[in-house]
Amino acid sequence: MTLELDDIQHILVTRTPAMTGRYEFLTFDTAEGGRAWLSELIDRVQSAADVSRTMDSSKRWITLAFTWTGLRALGVPADALASFPDEFSEGMAARADILGDTGANAPEHWVGGLAGDDVHAIAILFARDDAEHRRCVGEHDKLVARCDGVRTLSYLDLNANPPFDYAHDHFGFRDRLSQPVMKGAGEEPTPGSGGALEPGEFILGYPDEYGPPVNPPQPEVLSRNGSFMAYRRLQEHVGTFREYLADNAGTAEEQELLAAKFMGRWRSGAPLVLAPHADDPELGADPMRNNDFNYEEMDPLGYACPLGSHARRLNPRDTAANMNRRRMIRRGATYGPALPDGAPDDGVDRGIAAFIICASLVRQFEFAQNVWINDKTFHELGNEHDPICGTQDGTLDFTVPKRPIRKVHKGIPAFTTLRGGAYFFLPGLTALRYLATLGG
Repeated sequence: MTLELDDIQHILVTRTPAMTGRYEFLTFDTAEGGRAWLSELIDRVQSAADVSRTMDSSKRWITLAFTWTGLRALGVPADALASFPDEFSEGMAARADILGDTGANAPEHWVGGLAGDDVHAIAILFARDDAEHRRCVGEHDKLVARCDGVRTLSYLDLNANPPFDYAHDHFGFRDRLSQPVMKGAGEEPTPGSGGALEPGEFILGYPDEYGPPVNPPQPEVLSRNGSFMAYRRLQEHVGTFREYLADNAGTAEEQELLAAKFMGRWRSGAPLVLAPHADDPELGADPMRNNDFNYEEMDPLGYACPLGSHARRLNPRDTAANMNRRRMIRRGATYGPALPDGAPDDGVDRGIAAFIICASLVRQFEFAQNVWINDKTFHELGNEHDPICGTQDGTLDFTVPKRPIRKVHKGIPAFTTLRGGAYFFLPGLTALRYLATLGG
């Protein structure tokens, strides 16, 4: 089945060369206001086909998505709302216990109003540079001001992370190295990334790995070419991470190795399975090599890459059952200023604000959160969560397999804290027009 790229919002298929941007969260006090806001933006939302044609010349890229309460606020009929899956209608905050969002990560600590029911929409405004960012934000502010019944609830400004870029987090690790590829998207998987997957794993209305689509939300005009997005804003405690490395490893080289053991890769992106003893920046930068490995044959006991490392948990590869049914597309960016090398923690909020895109929030995103990230017994470890993005309360461990005696790090602190999240529906362009004309 051919992908309808001219009807699919670009974020599902392409990654743009944006260097800055804003996530703006909106609430609709009236359906008329929300539809007026949407009507003015529709023609500025690029499809995947649009972006592929204009990537070099475009300066800004817009994506629009809605919560379940946002669809209701726009006037989507009750029978259509009822056809959406329960996890989406309940929202991320209501499912905190399932996701492991407890303690400091619990919704009562979230910022920007994201734990409430009045988060109705998000406008993702990516820009190529700061000047275009300021122009886009200014134009959107004017639009919101002239649409009665539309308010900005909160926003998060994004920025590349000097001396790196969007491809690195504030800890300094190269990110986004293992992404699934969809059949029909015009991209070939890199070695080790797995075969191209059926588009229905990510986009509604298409066959998935098990066959034809089953019970998509209705009407079809609303759900076709859409997807679900889990938004996660993770504050990165860079000072805490550096202090832990200094306190638990000796030389600078040993500290870098411990950091890599936590992540599963060196900061360059070189995987520990292929570079177990020292970083290899050339390997990390080579997309034809930096994913070309497995765990079952090359590192079954975790002597190179620990069984509980972040990368191994989030992509267990050949050690997981039904792996093709668990893959997710990840988009996002860093926010906040970089913490200078050698500087103590300054209390400034900095981190990653990411979207996890999938056709099933339960089967893909919630499974990963519950089983891969926050299951203490993942790979029969016993008392561990993901050391980077798992919920940590100071009572859990991290095991580094080693001959003759393994090293168990006790009392892992929280290197990240969830500052907010939400479940969004990402409609196709035809669906955006449908939403804009409801009640007309």
